This record gives sequence, structure tokens and C-alpha cells, in this order.
Amino acid sequence: MELVFLDVKTMGDIPNLSLLDRFGNVTCYLTTSPDQTLERIQNADIVITNKVVLDQSIIDQCPSLKLICVAATGTNNVDKVAAEKRGIPVKNAMDYSTQSVTQGTFSILFHLLVNIPYFDQYVKGGEYAKTDIFTHFGKGFWQLSGKRFGIIGLGAIGRQVAKVADAFGAEVVYYSTSGQNNDQPYQRLELDEFLRTADVVSIHAPLNEKTTNLMNYDRLKAMKPSAILINVGRGGIVNEADLARALDEKLIAGAGIDVFTQEPINPQNPLLHVQNKDRLALSPHVTWASIEARTLLMEKVGRNIDDFLATSN
Repeated sequence: MELVFLDVKTMGDIPNLSLLDRFGNVTCYLTTSPDQTLERIQNADIVITNKVVLDQSIIDQCPSLKLICVAATGTNNVDKVAAEKRGIPVKNAMDYSTQSVTQGTFSILFHLLVNIPYFDQYVKGGEYAKTDIFTHFGKGFWQLSGKRFGIIGLGAIGRQVAKVADAFGAEVVYYSTSGQNNDQPYQRLELDEFLRTADVVSIHAPLNEKTTNLMNYDRLKAMKPSAILINVGRGGIVNEADLARALDEKLIAGAGIDVFTQEPINPQNPLLHVQNKDRLALSPHVTWASIEARTLLMEKVGRNIDDFLATSN
């Protein structure tokens, strides 16, 4: 059995990458450009990809291909119709990063809310040693307890974020982008009231026709001036130019963004040119990527191959 992992660099250094070896001869490439893809998988039985595109032309020219494993949840980089016509299953992985993204959500939120780097520098820079009182009020912050924590996208990750917010004493509310998610222990609000009343808006939704550019200028303007926006869902849900404008105009207190419309980020992205950079925290699509989450993802890829082999024999 010939296996090819096209972009193993997207997994980082994990302890169980070698689990693929039990399935046959494994060839791993750190990254693969579009013009390299066909040559590298033309004789493969099983292909593993995270972000490398497998379109109809490539799939049709790989006569040995029996299984496509996506080392991620989203499968938009694979032409599933072309694969189905060839009888090639496309297997993705789900529910491997819930705890990691939840932790990352609150890491970004508390970075914006409490501003530990400022206080750290206040002490290390010598200012604290010069003061005549035991504390410092140069950067005020509020606590989550008693505040309204709004969640867009109450799937597995959104529900875990809700549990943590609830543990902090926040009032959890949510907005359903589908309009059908009703069976939840939290109050569901329509978008206008949701934006107008939430102290935190945390996005955990997929990118689709209902969420693309959901957070545009008008909706950002509808938020509280003291509110914080967090997006660890998908980049296209927040209009980046509109967010940069809203931050510069001080329409909201701050924003934390882990996902972007183009990844890696375009150097011309308006978020890189926000005037008041203290209002904005940016991270490189990393909240999903704890060691545990990436290790579990690799396990799930292996399980998908196991299941395929068990049913095809």
C-alpha cells in the first residue's frame, strides 16, 4: 500500500506521526505546491492532505487512488464529486481541537481584557518600584462575571466555550446563523439584540453563505463601545477592512482574530495597519494547534484508514 502525506508540515512535531507506517510505504512531503501534486500522488493508494487541493483533474489522473484523508475538518480543498464518481471515499477528522480552541479563545480574550503584557512591563521596567502604593490603575479592566457573553456558532467548540464562560459567572447567550439551533440551555437572541447587548462576541461558526461577511461595519457599529470581538471560527466571517475601520473609530473596545480570509496573512491586510494596535490581538490560526489536538488529529486520520481497510477487504 502506497501512502502519501502531501503537507505534513501542517501537523508540526507530534509524537505519533509514525502510526501511518503500519499501513504500508509512507512518503511525507513538508509542503506541496499545485504543480507538484499530481507527480507526487500519481501512484498512491491513499493520500493525506490538510490544505493541498485535489481537484477533478488530479483525481482523474491517479488510477491507483483508493482513499483521500483530509487531516482537518473542512474538505473544501477536495473535489468530492469527482472522488465519488471514482468511488473514492473522502474522510475528514472532527472534534479533535475543541479543548484547544476553547483555551485559545480565552487566552486571546484575557490578553485583550487584562493586558498582562502592560502590567508585566510596568513591573520589569522599574515603574512599580517607584510607586507609593501597592497596586497600579494605569490600565483598567472589567471582569467576566455578570457580563453577557455572546456566542455565534454553538457547535462542539461553541458549547465548550459557553461552559467556561458560564463558570466565570457570565450570562451566556447565542445567535444561531442557521435559525434552527433551538435545543440549548442558553438564551437564543436575534442578531440585533445579540450585538447590541453582548459584552463579548465570540465566533465559532463555519464559513458559509449565511456567515460570510456576517460581521460587517454596520454590525460592528451596533455592538457596545465597550465590547470585545473574538473570531476563532473562519476568516471570512469578519470583514477585515470593516473591523480595522471600527477599531480605528473606537466603535468597539477590542478584537482578537486567529483566522483570516487569506492564510498566511496578506501583508496588505488592513488589520496589520490598525492605528491603535493595543485594541487588536492577532494570532496565526493557532488556537486549534495544541500538541494534544494535533496528536488526536493524527489518531483520527489513522482510524479513518483503519475503517476504510476493514470495509474494503
